[in-house]
Amino acid sequence: MNHNLEYIARIAGVSRSTVSRVINQHPNVRSSTRDRVLQVIRENNFRPNLAARSLVTQQTRVLSLVIPQAIAYTFTDPYFPTLLQSIMMKAGEFDYAVMLWIGNSDEDHDRFSERVIRNSLFDGLLVASAGKDDPLIPYLSETGFPFLLVGPPPFDNLNYIDVDNEGGAFAAVSHLIEVGWTRIGMISGPLHMGSAVCRANGYRRALRTAGYPVDEAIVTEGAYTEQSGYDAMRVLLDRGVDAVFCSSDMMAFGALRAIADCGRQAAHDIGIAGFDDLPASASTNPPLTTVHQPISGIGIQATQMLIDLLTGRAEPPYQRILPAHLIVRGSSDPTRV
Repeated sequence: MNHNLEYIARIAGVSRSTVSRVINQHPNVRSSTRDRVLQVIRENNFRPNLAARSLVTQQTRVLSLVIPQAIAYTFTDPYFPTLLQSIMMKAGEFDYAVMLWIGNSDEDHDRFSERVIRNSLFDGLLVASAGKDDPLIPYLSETGFPFLLVGPPPFDNLNYIDVDNEGGAFAAVSHLIEVGWTRIGMISGPLHMGSAVCRANGYRRALRTAGYPVDEAIVTEGAYTEQSGYDAMRVLLDRGVDAVFCSSDMMAFGALRAIADCGRQAAHDIGIAGFDDLPASASTNPPLTTVHQPISGIGIQATQMLIDLLTGRAEPPYQRILPAHLIVRGSSDPTRV
C-alpha cells in the first residue's frame, strides 16, 4: 500500500515537514532522524514521488534531456521533436522515463544550469545543442554527474555523440562547385554552437580545395530558424551570389522563400543546399538538396550510450561520430528539376 506523508510521519514519530525534508535531501535533519524516516519509507514501500524511490534504491529510472534553447525555437524546428521522440522510445525499452528541460530566453544561463544540477530526480543527463560557452557543461564536469552531449563537445574528454558536420558541409559545397556554381555564399548557424562552426569549416575547406577564394562578404550568420534564413538570403542576393549553402534545412526553407519573393528561381538562377534532410525537404519547390543526418539514430544511440555509462557497460570518455551523406535533389542542379 502506498501511504501518504502524514502516515509516514506518524509511524516515524516526526512531523510531516521533516519527512518532506528527508525526501528532498535537506541538510538540516539529524542523521538519526533521517535514518529512522528512511527505514519507515523502506518498510512501507512508500513512493510519494521519484525522490523517495531514489533515496531507497539510489536510482530514479529517469533520464533528463536538457535543451538550452528558448522554447519557441525548440518547437518550431522539427529536429528537436524527432530527437525527443527517439530518446523517449529508446529510454522506454529500458524502463526509463524522460524528464525534459528547455531553456528560457529570459532566464539567466547560470541560474538555469543551477536549477538543473540541483534537481536530484534523475540518474543521468543528455544535453542537446548546447553552446560552446554554456555554463552547464563545466558545472556538470566538475560535479562528476553522468551526462552525454548530443553535438560537438566544447572541450576534450567529454562523453558525446555527433554527426560529421564538417564532412557533410564539405560534400554539399563540393557538389555545388561540381555542378557549375561559382559564387557560393553561406548562411551559417549561430556561431556560438559547435555544429555551426564545424559546418562553416566544411564550407571554407570545400572552397579552398577547389581553388576558390573565400569571400567573407557572402558569409552570413543565421539562427537555425526559417526567418533568419529568409533575412540572410535577401542580403546574399544583394551581394550577387549564384548559390548558397545553408547550415540547416529550416534556414534553407526561408532562403527558398526569399528567392521566390525576389522574383528569382531556385535551381535555375540560384543553387541551394541545406543540412538535416528534414521530411519537408523532399517536398519543397524545387526539392531541396541537403545533407542527411540520422536524427532518430542520434537520439537512439545517445540514449543507449548514456545507459551504458550508468550501468558500467562503458567507460568515459565515451564518444561516437555518425556519418552524414549528401542527398542531391533539384534545388542545386537545374538538370534535375
